[in-house]
Amino acid sequence: MQPKFKKMLYGGDYNPNQWPKEIWDEDMKLFHQAGINSTTINVFSWAKIQPSENEYDFTELDEIVDTLTKEDVQIVMATSTGALPAWMVHRYPEVARTDFEGRHHKFGHRHNACPNSPVFQKYAKRLAEKLAERYGDNKNIVCWHISNEYGGECYCENCAKAFRVWLKDKYKTLDEVNKAWNMEFWGHTIYDWDEIVPPNDLGDGMPWGSGTAFAGMSLDYMRFNSDGMLNNYKMERDAIRKYDKETPITTNLMGTYKGLDYFKWAKEMDIVSWDNYPSYNTPWSHVAMTHDLMRGLKDAPFMLMEQTPSQQNWQPYNSLKKPGQMRAQSYQTVAHGADTIQFFQLRRSVGGCEKFHGAVIAHAGTADTRVFREVTQLGKELEKIGSRVMGSENHAKVGIIFDWENYWALEYTSGPNRDLRYVDQIEQMYNYFYNKNIAVDMIPIDADFSKYDLVAAPVLYMVKDGVAESLEAYVQAGGTLITTYMSGIVGQSDNVHLGGYPGPLRKMAGVWVEEIDALAPEQRNKIRFADGTEEECRLVCDLMHLEGAEEIAQYESDFYAGMTAVAKNQFGKGTVYYVGTDLSESGLAKVLAMAADSAAIQPVIGEATALEITKRQADGEDLYFIINFKDEEIPLPAVFDGKEDILTGEKVQGGEMLKKYGLRIVSVPRA
Repeated sequence: MQPKFKKMLYGGDYNPNQWPKEIWDEDMKLFHQAGINSTTINVFSWAKIQPSENEYDFTELDEIVDTLTKEDVQIVMATSTGALPAWMVHRYPEVARTDFEGRHHKFGHRHNACPNSPVFQKYAKRLAEKLAERYGDNKNIVCWHISNEYGGECYCENCAKAFRVWLKDKYKTLDEVNKAWNMEFWGHTIYDWDEIVPPNDLGDGMPWGSGTAFAGMSLDYMRFNSDGMLNNYKMERDAIRKYDKETPITTNLMGTYKGLDYFKWAKEMDIVSWDNYPSYNTPWSHVAMTHDLMRGLKDAPFMLMEQTPSQQNWQPYNSLKKPGQMRAQSYQTVAHGADTIQFFQLRRSVGGCEKFHGAVIAHAGTADTRVFREVTQLGKELEKIGSRVMGSENHAKVGIIFDWENYWALEYTSGPNRDLRYVDQIEQMYNYFYNKNIAVDMIPIDADFSKYDLVAAPVLYMVKDGVAESLEAYVQAGGTLITTYMSGIVGQSDNVHLGGYPGPLRKMAGVWVEEIDALAPEQRNKIRFADGTEEECRLVCDLMHLEGAEEIAQYESDFYAGMTAVAKNQFGKGTVYYVGTDLSESGLAKVLAMAADSAAIQPVIGEATALEITKRQADGEDLYFIINFKDEEIPLPAVFDGKEDILTGEKVQGGEMLKKYGLRIVSVPRA
């Protein structure tokens, strides 16, 4: 795949406007010393660039751009629209957001603009256009970065009006709205468009329980909010395109962030970028899964726009990264599809709430720090191997469906168990494949399933029109599908598919679920597999009947002891596994092993190992990223004996021991 950039970008957020100019010269020397070849600038400079309504001042930004250009530093140019200037909120209070509780905000913080404010849109578009007109022909600008970490919601009158327009476009008539939201419930029938109120705490939103009395309404508001912010992104993108037709345009996403439908957003982005901030105890499997999700948004390499070189400042416990951890984490990112490594931030701020957020250049202002030495080592390595890695591709025969509308719907539903969380359920399934070094693509609900030998669709709660038919066609043609409890329950407006769970998946799964039991945190059940193996289960238990499927395991206790807990059904040339309860890790692994075996799924290498091994396919070679995230030394698999490590140029020896955070990037020529 043709890479987006000529070199692997290595750098990050840079705010020289916060420093006197003599510091800029020091920064340039330190950047070159560390191998920093790119900077992301102008992220939060709207107030500096536009000090009043009709006044623009680009003097300082011109100097920053000139300095970086003379030093041949690649520039990621942000549009500065992630935080409003104070004068705008003072003069036009409607540009600020109204929160879920109905409180209208004053000036402050960031990500603080009402996405449906005509005033905000007017000035944001104008600013993006002026930036592109002024800098669009600068060859050192290699990427445009719109706004910053889009997120949040607004419930003001501007949003209410825009929501009604959005609904008219989607439903055409109020009869269809009432039907979709089941407004006969509680006597909520709407007779006039102006009677529709956004579902906040003052209306049909609820700050407790599921968060809503009418999930169909709240789902539509989530869709509307995601679309509205996306329209803002597209507005700025199109303004830039008037003057710069080619430079890639992006905005930084946030992994499994709930509020925005990233698969929909990715269609409008030239390249996906995201900010990776795991906490001190985030499993490495979760980090890997999120990278795979970001790669999966466009099925293409992505940008790591932000990570910290040392520590965060905004989490409850902001531990330092241990020696070697930043390097290993960076290579894990590259292994799963990144073509850039960028930090927040390059120089640590003097004040503000991020003054203790890690940086390449610490408050000491010297190169004589552990972090700077590690950044320098990584910079030299990436400069050496970047051209060999960039544009290489990750391929998988396992696809796991990640669907934002299911994410919203499952967590809006009032029952059966409040501890049922969408990302947790996805991650449980991903972990099995991660631990086996089996490559995974995170895929949308409308993916081409035929690319995969095995598709996993855990908690596929919402099955919209056409989804069941696509999955049936996939299985009938020979595919293997795994789905679980809380699947096939509702349609696109959270109205139940009548006729028995799992609704439109029932025929293909070969089971009928009569009831769903909820287990409190202290409660457990057990299941027994046909071979006598016993495993624990929790959260929910489907009480199911077989309709052609084969029993794999049954419950051992409660009044439904002896009923089927896990089933397998032959459907056409393929197979469907239905898991009716939240299994222990080993129990789920047993089922997934059966499914993987029936689909002939193979790991990246044949040898079992506790090392993380990921493969990217480049021209004429496979690049294996081998990383040790465990607390003990682990031998390198024998299959790599005699192969080249592209970091060192040396031949590796199978059996050599890798320490924690140790890594090898091994090239295996492809015939």
